[in-house]
Amino acid sequence: MKRFLSMFIMILVISSLALVGCSQGSSSSSGEKEKDSVETGDEAASSGPITINPDISGDQKILSKGPHGEEAVSAKTLKLSEEDIAKIKEGKYTAALVMHYAGNDWATAQINGLKATFKRMGIKVVAVTDAQFKAEKQVSDIETVLAKKPDLIVGIPVDPVSTADAFKKASDAGVKVVFMDNTPSGLEAGKDYVSVVSADNYGNGVAAADIMAEKLGKKGKVGVIFHDADYFVTKQRTEAFEATIKEKYPDIEIAARGGIAVPNDGEKVASGMLTKNPDLDGLFVVWDVPAEGALAAVRTAGKDVQITTIDLGTNVALEIASDGIIKGLGAQLPYDQGIAEAILGGYALLGKEAPAYVAVPALTVTKENVLDAWKLVYHKEAPESIQGAAK
Repeated sequence: MKRFLSMFIMILVISSLALVGCSQGSSSSSGEKEKDSVETGDEAASSGPITINPDISGDQKILSKGPHGEEAVSAKTLKLSEEDIAKIKEGKYTAALVMHYAGNDWATAQINGLKATFKRMGIKVVAVTDAQFKAEKQVSDIETVLAKKPDLIVGIPVDPVSTADAFKKASDAGVKVVFMDNTPSGLEAGKDYVSVVSADNYGNGVAAADIMAEKLGKKGKVGVIFHDADYFVTKQRTEAFEATIKEKYPDIEIAARGGIAVPNDGEKVASGMLTKNPDLDGLFVVWDVPAEGALAAVRTAGKDVQITTIDLGTNVALEIASDGIIKGLGAQLPYDQGIAEAILGGYALLGKEAPAYVAVPALTVTKENVLDAWKLVYHKEAPESIQGAAK
């Protein structure tokens, strides 16, 4: 009988793993999308205190400021003790994740980091929503989520103005709210929300500028493709890139600028920029998905143009590993950002004071360290395609 039970359990485990492996590109009714390139690691089964990855370098200065000018507190300082975890488990709390968009590697890693950490804390995730960059949908998503009466909401507003009332309603209902990257207009830390967590976006913009300068021999003309929206984290990236080029590399000219409203605008904006400025040597693109579009535009134009960006997505990682047109980037650490957000949710449930703005250190990624960077960003080895290209 015992042998039969052992075999039965093993079959269940193997079946579960097979289902996970088949989840790439699928979506649930809550709007969550998962890709097996960034599946949840084994953190949910670990023991001891909860912190972000101790292998993340914490000696560099965090350059970003918060959405209201707050000084950053490093996510490496956050911690839940085993005693804290036990107290949180006693509460049998629930949480909901309210995403602006859940269709890329960054969002998937955030969700996975949150889910794994909440699992360790005994917190049940009752909803994951995807607003698809539509403010009106996110407002509706929040209404749906509130009907489930969660104790915590971790979210990122699509638009700081249009979603403010909906997030304020959640706060007024007694829900503890932690934000990713941005905050709604008019809401106050410590009163309407617990904290906001982001990457060191300014630091990542500096990294993208330094890589660009190195690849261009510190001279030439570049174009900048920025996010044409009221998003403080993407503004910081562009500001950092441009300020670093102007201050450190006087022989590099920012010769063109163009804005994107949505990720898919990258190819169109880059194509127009290259047509009007045929002598461009480089392009900075504000994050990896529009950078993929810019890559397509450069290939179509047949230009010798170098690209740098932010975020280590699968496709840009493959291009970097192949020593292609995208030469490097400043990477966020979204899985660990999710861990930090979950820890701050725990602080709120325990009545512990939380810093208003927390940042995860920046990470410079080039061909030389792309495999190590992938493991640090996603808590697992890089896909075989990227490993093969790097060799």
